[in-house]
Amino acid sequence: MSFRTFAVRAGAAVNAASYRSSTRSGFNMVQQAKVLSSSLGARQLSTEATSIKELHDDEPNDVLNSLNASMIRKIVPRLVEWEKSDLANVVVMKGAGEKSLCAGGDVAALAHLNQQEDGWKKSAEYFALEYKLDHYIATYQKPYIAFMDGITMGGGVGLSAHAPFRIATEKTVFAMPETTIGFFPDVGASFFLPRMNGSVGTYLALTSDRLTGPNVFYSGIATHYLHSTSLPDLEARLAELRFRDSDDLPARLALINETLEEFCTGLPYDQPMALSGEIRRAIDRCFSKNTISDIIAALESERGATEEWAQKQIKTLHKRSPTAVHVALRQMRVGGEWDIAETFKKEHQISTKFMQHPDFTEGVTALLIRKETPKWSPESLEDVATKDNVTKPFFEFDAENDIELFTDRTYSEYPHQGLGVPTEKEIRKVLSDGSYTQEELANIIVASRRGRQGISEVAKEIIARKTDVDARGKASFLRKQRQLDGDKLREPATKPDVKTRSNSKHGSLNHSSDTAALQLEHPTHCLPRSGPTATTPADAFTTCITTRHHHLSFLYVSVLLIDD
Repeated sequence: MSFRTFAVRAGAAVNAASYRSSTRSGFNMVQQAKVLSSSLGARQLSTEATSIKELHDDEPNDVLNSLNASMIRKIVPRLVEWEKSDLANVVVMKGAGEKSLCAGGDVAALAHLNQQEDGWKKSAEYFALEYKLDHYIATYQKPYIAFMDGITMGGGVGLSAHAPFRIATEKTVFAMPETTIGFFPDVGASFFLPRMNGSVGTYLALTSDRLTGPNVFYSGIATHYLHSTSLPDLEARLAELRFRDSDDLPARLALINETLEEFCTGLPYDQPMALSGEIRRAIDRCFSKNTISDIIAALESERGATEEWAQKQIKTLHKRSPTAVHVALRQMRVGGEWDIAETFKKEHQISTKFMQHPDFTEGVTALLIRKETPKWSPESLEDVATKDNVTKPFFEFDAENDIELFTDRTYSEYPHQGLGVPTEKEIRKVLSDGSYTQEELANIIVASRRGRQGISEVAKEIIARKTDVDARGKASFLRKQRQLDGDKLREPATKPDVKTRSNSKHGSLNHSSDTAALQLEHPTHCLPRSGPTATTPADAFTTCITTRHHHLSFLYVSVLLIDD
């Protein structure tokens, strides 16, 4: 990823009064955009975020599409600048070239550092910087859109997965491959994977399975699916958006959401939903277990249509780092209780311990440098006895080693969840509030997204898998045991055809009618947090053009780096 790929079309700033924030001083930005309202200077930012500069030994030409400390030090000051400015409107993150958004961090460099005396400390500093950036993006107070066009893995997931808008294309390849190299799914995976439907998050965390194209959308990792040829026109259209000064963040997100829908060209008919049917039920049956040995046993007991799939997963798990697999499972079980700020703080402590564990360095050097099978420690899943509790040291958190994030913002659930595909939790909530047939239930869910592309398919898959029908034809959510037993569920009789739009832009679901308002939330629920401080220096270069239009100020900012 390079900064040629990082552009912003800017209009009026987000209403600062929409957020609960405390004032911190110390803004010292290089080449700040003009701030029209002095109130926007108080953004609840630590002095560290605004003093990050490139270091003298940073690479002028960063490795293409690789997220390293040098690249992060180029990104952070611009994000801070645009968030404070009345001129900033929409931020778009995309990858240089056609292959990827970002394939991850430079793990080979980290493994090399770890082999030096106390080198793990420098590796830990890198992760601290990366997680601070990821948290800042996750709680950003301007519309942020990630183009997941191409490979989006590891560090690239941190730049995209927490955004309110995440665009998948036919070229998208998503994975969290960390257990393959003796690490754990990080960059906020402790937050978003446990919150995915059923046990899909655990499955992806342990196996590093890849999702491609429309299946990144179907899974909920992306909010929209577009063909990659539409992206340039979409960018141009986003640059034309005009927000009123009075528009709050939900209003802006709603306008962007409608704009994105203009460019949806249809889902490919030859790529059906991969995680559905019997495979999807088997994922919940097997990966809902709380120990690796129980997961293996459940996979071994699979028969019929899922037996071959289950045997493949067993082989996959045995190739992964035994320590990393056990830590990742524990992470999936506790991460669902962490808020977004807590997630990145705790992930930093876990990553620091992995930098001192032999598996990360061995996994990276064996697979990426020596091109051979890693020698894990312990060597196999069978060598890890439950009584050994190998995960315990990784989850012993030391308050003294807490990192201070760039902001104090946090939340316990994604505030922009309504922009993505429906969730099992959402459908359960609708059923708890009323009595509906499966078709009526699907209609309500589709209407809540205003008939958006792909929503019907996702809603019907969840309803077929998670609900049963009583004698009156009314749907009810299945008890857990029946869900895991894989009962055969009936599909909705007909495909809902919902074109109606709600008159209310931001209301909650109206289950008494066949329409529902687009449910948008935003970080007005961000609560202040506190912690210690650290410092690092900033600089960058920008090209700025300002114009006036209908009493609004606009600024186009583009920050460039020379690609390899």
